[in-house]
Amino acid sequence: MMQYVSTRGAGAVTSAQAIVRGIAPDGGLYVPTMLPRFSMDEVRALASLSYPERAGRVLAAMLPDFSCEELTEMAVEAYARFETESPAPLRTLKNGVRVLELFHGPTLAFKDMALQMLPRLMRGAAVKTGETREIAILTATSGDTGKAALEGFADAPGTSVTVFYPLGGVSLIQERQMVTSRGKNTHVIAVRGNFDDAQTGVKRLFADERFNRAMHENGRVLSSANSINLGRLVPQVAYYFSACADLLGQGLIDGQHPLDVCVPTGNFGNILACWYAKRMGAPIGRLICASNANDVLTQFLSTGVYDRRRTFKKTISPSMDILISSNLERLLYEIGGAEKVRAWMRSLSEEGVFALDDRERALISENFLCGSCDDPGTRAEIASVWREDGYVMDPHTAVASHVLRTLRESSKPALLVSTASPFKFGLDVCAALSIACDPEDAFDAADKLCAATGLAVPQAFAALRDLPVRHQRVCDKEDMGQAVLLDLKEDKK
Repeated sequence: MMQYVSTRGAGAVTSAQAIVRGIAPDGGLYVPTMLPRFSMDEVRALASLSYPERAGRVLAAMLPDFSCEELTEMAVEAYARFETESPAPLRTLKNGVRVLELFHGPTLAFKDMALQMLPRLMRGAAVKTGETREIAILTATSGDTGKAALEGFADAPGTSVTVFYPLGGVSLIQERQMVTSRGKNTHVIAVRGNFDDAQTGVKRLFADERFNRAMHENGRVLSSANSINLGRLVPQVAYYFSACADLLGQGLIDGQHPLDVCVPTGNFGNILACWYAKRMGAPIGRLICASNANDVLTQFLSTGVYDRRRTFKKTISPSMDILISSNLERLLYEIGGAEKVRAWMRSLSEEGVFALDDRERALISENFLCGSCDDPGTRAEIASVWREDGYVMDPHTAVASHVLRTLRESSKPALLVSTASPFKFGLDVCAALSIACDPEDAFDAADKLCAATGLAVPQAFAALRDLPVRHQRVCDKEDMGQAVLLDLKEDKK
């Protein structure tokens, strides 16, 4: 049976144990000891199934503690609130590029594809492992994960969720989505710092014995909703299989003409899921990693040197404003093993840099291409795609669109992964399209974008207008643990 081990060497656990724990006790991330394999006929057969049925088959192959029937039922429930018939529809641009839209869920971002599944996986995994303590979800967000986690776990039995986000480091709509979140078991805390500060702080809490002991004494066990959690990552593999099944069914790709995929990338989880899908038999060719001006991944994939010692830049694609990409560790494990990963992560922590040798760099370059796009280029891409295709992109998708246009071989089928609704970043989209609106009012921007393009304002966005602010706590990055414990005390009142 497939098991999971830590990227830093800790022993094997079951898939259910990996989901409950979130992160390994040695600070590593759980990775499979082997990957299942789908034949081309099995991938093609997915085309006749509904999306929940497709997800059930893919997840069952990767999570052997769960049956296909259990997982399909979870997926039916998870995707019932999406605003489109398929949770992950494909659109076609005039140049033949297919766009995989992953933003039709309740928070208008691709994180819904996994975070509507994760609470259900978490509850099932707790039962299968005999875990009776409340599962306390701690997660850091660069904008989208936070609200998706809050929405997924709100009032979910046996769980609580605390989200940390960088104060001033997310869009106005992203912040409003989080601070208005419902649910008696939800907490939102702004951190004075950037996303990397928040993410590092959460990882530090997982490794802090005193903090873990305090949580245990209060009947809670820590877990994560970030893509470091296996239960976040695996549902993302399913939508790549789903896209390939649709394109196989249409005769647009086959085993001899695989699909190049371009993914806007920050924490490396989404593109890692695509890489897993490729290794499991999905007809995927090159994986194109698209970065914004925080191009640490572009530099790494180009040179083999990962160097976070650079100026952090705030951009109009804030979910990609990341200098430490946590999920890269899973890829590094595959090319170097646990001993190398420990050395690389120690060097990154202590010196801010690590480097691959020529063999390791060659292994990565076999599968990955990369490129970046700054804010002016992002705005230009939004305008160009609207002008040429009548299609409206958010800034993150536009970054990937620019990189794909730069690197694409026109004869090859290509998939562009669209990760957020343009309404979520309406102020910047309006600016790119020269649509006049109140520069301080995201709701006015949404109305003006709707009027200018004919796109309907998503229901989930419209509902934000009248929701009251419920979460106002702010803390320094050194005080994140104290903030969690303070919320715990207040919950007991």
